[in-house]
Amino acid sequence: MAVEFSRVITLLRKERGITQKQAAADLGISQAQLSHYEKGIRECGLDFVVQVADYYGVSCDYLLGRSAERSGQTITVEELPDAGGATAGSVYHGSVLPTMYKKLIENSLDILFDRLEKCRDKRVVVPVSNYLMLAVYRMFRLLYHAAPGNVSSMFRISPARWEREADAAMCLQESQLAATVAGEEGARPSPAAFEMNTESLAREYPRRATSLMNLIKNSEETIRRGVR
Repeated sequence: MAVEFSRVITLLRKERGITQKQAAADLGISQAQLSHYEKGIRECGLDFVVQVADYYGVSCDYLLGRSAERSGQTITVEELPDAGGATAGSVYHGSVLPTMYKKLIENSLDILFDRLEKCRDKRVVVPVSNYLMLAVYRMFRLLYHAAPGNVSSMFRISPARWEREADAAMCLQESQLAATVAGEEGARPSPAAFEMNTESLAREYPRRATSLMNLIKNSEETIRRGVR
């Protein structure tokens, strides 16, 4: 509990723009005690979890990392909106898992590209788009090669080279974006299009934010499993 709780209460306080001293006073504890909770040095009781949930207007499940939704909602595939693309409403032979992941990714991409549209900076739009296309290309080609009878001449880059060259191309796109954001490629992009938090995302994208929050949660769980 301590790791997720400490991360979330720190996030909520900073999103609200209040100091640790003010939050501690509002919650009726010392600043030192709140600092220990936010750093994960000490664990609090369940009564305090409920008090914090009421203070920030979120669910206890959200505070404890059990739900990616501030309301504590547990989503089902039926509750996620379709992105409205060519694959919207697709049925995958009775399995809901591909449909769930498709909705998480498509709805999250809707938010991402809405932010890119607001940014209107080609130096940001191009590397992000190229990186995502390369990621899809990699996964599609791996699946394509899973069937030995598929004709390899569909692709122009040879089987011996494509994986490493795709890796290099993705790293290059990421590097270009990082340099642009850092101001190494001229003026920095305006940060206005990328200013957001969990509350503003839920407000601006009421039908899509659930997907993004769950995509973030699932991705970080995948990362943690991969490095352990």
